[in-house]
Amino acid sequence: MFLEPSFRSQRSGWIEVICGSMFSGKTEELIRRIRRARIAQQPTVLFKPAIDNRYSEKEVVSHDANSLLSVPVSHSREIPDLLGEARVVGIDEAQFMDEQLPSVCEDLALQGVRVVVAGLDMDFKGRPFGPMPALLAMAEYITKVHAICRHCGNLATHSYRLSAGEQTVLLGEKQEYEARCRVCYHRGQMLDLR
Repeated sequence: MFLEPSFRSQRSGWIEVICGSMFSGKTEELIRRIRRARIAQQPTVLFKPAIDNRYSEKEVVSHDANSLLSVPVSHSREIPDLLGEARVVGIDEAQFMDEQLPSVCEDLALQGVRVVVAGLDMDFKGRPFGPMPALLAMAEYITKVHAICRHCGNLATHSYRLSAGEQTVLLGEKQEYEARCRVCYHRGQMLDLR
């Protein structure tokens, strides 16, 4: 297949997705990758959904209290306008973003930008969460991180909600959620149905 000269000479971008349950280290890994890019003197910018203000209005903060300054956005369409000279873009809590996020990430990658996205792959009901399934399908690199099940010590893949309520988006931490393996998650679901 013959490519136009502009495509042959263009630097390639790509999409990396970091996914897993609550307390699995997704944000920690995102912060690590952005810091490494900065050490390599690559221009970076980090975004997060404006609704995620659990720890900070303007920082991405891991549960281990590591943080980096970020740009809160209400819609993924804002990201290209706030990119500046960045060649590496980080996006935290992607599950809370809108359904246009995958196309925004695709456009950035086509422009030669490395896009690193972190988010929950499943909601508390064990269903695919927000734009994450589309991002996982289109990513060149996927890292699934795991927490440890609070009940049995096995690898945890699910976010079990401890508080009542049916709304999908409930910002919280250890008082609202715990990481569970598949078996302990389903045992808890069965007990909740009684």
